[in-house]
Amino acid sequence: MTVYYAHTNGTDKADWQLVEDHLVSVAELARGFASVFGAGEYGCSTGLLHDLGKFSKEFQQRLNGAPLRVDHSTAGAHEAITLYGPGIGTILAYVAAGHHAGIPDYGSIADEPSLAARLNRKVRDYSIYRKANLSFPQKSAMRLSISLLDGQEGFSLQFFIRMLYSCLVDADFLDTENVMDGKKAHIRGSEYPTVSELRQRLDQYLAKLLASAEDTPVNRYRADILKACVDRAELEPGLFSLTVPTGGGKTLSSLAFALKHASVHGLERIIYVIPFTSIIEQNAKVFRKALGDEGVLEHHSNFEFPDEDSEDWNEDVARLRLATENWDAPIIVTTNVQLFESLFANRSSRCRKLHNIARSVIILDEAQMLPTDYLKPCLAALRELTENYGATIVLCTATQPTFAELMPETVRVREIAPDPQHLYEAFRRVEVTQIGPMDDNALASELREYPQVLCIVNSRSHARDLYKLIADREGAFHLSACMCPRHRSEELDKIRQNLKKGAQCLVISTQLVEAGVDLDFPVVFRASAGLDSIAQAAGRCNREGKLTIGHVYVFQPVDHKLLGWFQRTASVTNMVLRKTDDPLNLQAIESYFHRLYDIESDRLDKEHIMTAVQEERKKLSFPFADIASKFRIIDSNTVPIVIPWDDEARDLIEKATRWPSYRLFRQLQSYVVQVYPNQFAQLERCGKIRTLGGEKGAIHVLADDSCYTEVGIEITEALDAIGGAWFV
Repeated sequence: MTVYYAHTNGTDKADWQLVEDHLVSVAELARGFASVFGAGEYGCSTGLLHDLGKFSKEFQQRLNGAPLRVDHSTAGAHEAITLYGPGIGTILAYVAAGHHAGIPDYGSIADEPSLAARLNRKVRDYSIYRKANLSFPQKSAMRLSISLLDGQEGFSLQFFIRMLYSCLVDADFLDTENVMDGKKAHIRGSEYPTVSELRQRLDQYLAKLLASAEDTPVNRYRADILKACVDRAELEPGLFSLTVPTGGGKTLSSLAFALKHASVHGLERIIYVIPFTSIIEQNAKVFRKALGDEGVLEHHSNFEFPDEDSEDWNEDVARLRLATENWDAPIIVTTNVQLFESLFANRSSRCRKLHNIARSVIILDEAQMLPTDYLKPCLAALRELTENYGATIVLCTATQPTFAELMPETVRVREIAPDPQHLYEAFRRVEVTQIGPMDDNALASELREYPQVLCIVNSRSHARDLYKLIADREGAFHLSACMCPRHRSEELDKIRQNLKKGAQCLVISTQLVEAGVDLDFPVVFRASAGLDSIAQAAGRCNREGKLTIGHVYVFQPVDHKLLGWFQRTASVTNMVLRKTDDPLNLQAIESYFHRLYDIESDRLDKEHIMTAVQEERKKLSFPFADIASKFRIIDSNTVPIVIPWDDEARDLIEKATRWPSYRLFRQLQSYVVQVYPNQFAQLERCGKIRTLGGEKGAIHVLADDSCYTEVGIEITEALDAIGGAWFV
């Protein structure tokens, strides 16, 4: 009798895993994951279906060393249609067919990778599976556990397929790991602190913080905000807003809400989502200080775990590193890019975590920073999570966007903060003045008059040009994305030291300092922009309320004209400011977002994702791969260049030169600057770049130190000989 194996493990076949054992084990894991959103039977079915193709003789020959290429995924898709027919069968077919290569587009039979073509393809005989001990759920038990939400029925269905796919691929990885790598499986299986334990830790930390806080009006308001968050945590899960002015303590207050809310309602984890990697580290540090290290997972492109042979390595660190694969940790601190690109991904590496988002508390810090080009699909995803997957969403910001206008009237957003208008008045610390057009020379002269001043502009080129006009001034600093993250961090440390000492401090920056960067200037200048950006800039002025009033001056740049998005948002701002003397009040902010979303209506789903899934809902012919390729929050049309900024960077580059590896490339992330392809090509032609590694794992290193200065990478000087241009 032929024995059918799923995985090999060494030369002794006694250690190989049987296909039947693998399918049953994956089915039970996937059933448990999908049960969180009521789809346990669907999860079980996908687990039993996904590797049916391994019952073929050809696949077994491959396991025994035959040089065969065997498609083992399509068989399960075929069997799904046979067992359950169109509809249910198609849902399961997407998941089974895509468990290795990614959820495919439905497509047509002429498109070889599509689901339609694969269902039309003849597969190798796998019928022997019927003699195995596999018990498939009955069709009558396969009831759709979600509601098809009004106005986004197609979106609901494709979202369900993606969540089901997450359950399967995570279960498949975990069972395979258990067989093939017992050490890793053991580390992953160790216990985290529970949500209730973390809540107790936070309560103790906050009690000490409040007891030691000075009795000031601001601290009393912060205590009121915290109390409101704790009191309202008992409300039923759903969609919330937390409208708290800058300096109101929303980071810890929102965490207090989340932990109590999760504890009261039995939710699984807290996912704290931040728009920029430039501020994520400071928030994660706050959480670790309050909760301890072992339960806080920091997951973003700039974070690197310590090496296994370092003194910082331990089992808690190992477990957290494994948790980046599927977010199986109680506290996740991540970015908009990581969360939303995963929600629209189709590959297993990005989708494994999705089922663990169900029944979580998701805090969207600086909620106004949700990507405008994808705002409608992002809001549709948030609505799915709250209405179909038991999650709670908190929109946390001082400048609350009018998202409710973009969703059906039945969607209710509940405010957590006590009387946001009163809080705005209580925390009001700045006065905003419009000063009209200014050229760079006049602006530089004005900035020189202040001992401490921050000037925020809209482009890297403007920041660079303006900085060079004041670079001779003592205490002059520059911040932009032309600088690698490590360089920016060092400059921010120096800026904070100067501010603390009362020393000279004149900073020229792009908008990267606006969202959550902890700086406190007496005076801020802001180039014309959206009202939310002006409000964020104002959050860097008189932040701690040490002055009676701080001053924010909004100017119209003459030498660097507003283009595209900046021009449109500045235009909307001007419309709003004609009708108010206070551009930062809540009514002005509401009016701004109302007008902006009305004007930008056609651009809120630039890739027409909602239309694509809605039109094909009846046939279930969804373009999963196409959506995944198009949904990119960060422009992927850039090339990363590693900057040999310091000794650590040079040491890593030297190691990567000799032994290139993905791990080393990850460690170099904090030394990367992104440039556009034409600039990269020009640098390469000038011999300013050297490339390490192969085609699939290559990194590009800046080979000429003269191309990198105090303002970051300087392409103009490097390319004068061939007519190169600076980029925005």
